[in-house]
Amino acid sequence: MRPRCALFKLGRVVATPGALQALEEAGQGAAEFLNRHMVGDWGEVCEEDRCENVLSIEFGFRILSVYRTARGRKLWVVTEADRSVTTLLLPEEY
Repeated sequence: MRPRCALFKLGRVVATPGALQALEEAGQGAAEFLNRHMVGDWGEVCEEDRCENVLSIEFGFRILSVYRTARGRKLWVVTEADRSVTTLLLPEEY
């Protein structure tokens, strides 16, 4: 299987304390979710948000992915419109 190419730049990657704790508890690394995010695997977003992400790549808006860790914690990955920063966070930290 051929690896998929990144669709956009992540910029500086940061994570909130809650996201870091959730990743540690699940024994997972941020790279797993960041890689999915930047190749267009948006995870558990609704169809409307999937379409919005496609437009966001083309027109330079914010991109949102929603995943679950191996322990079931919901994790958001958000890349800002200017592609300067991508943040991993829990929904309650937004």
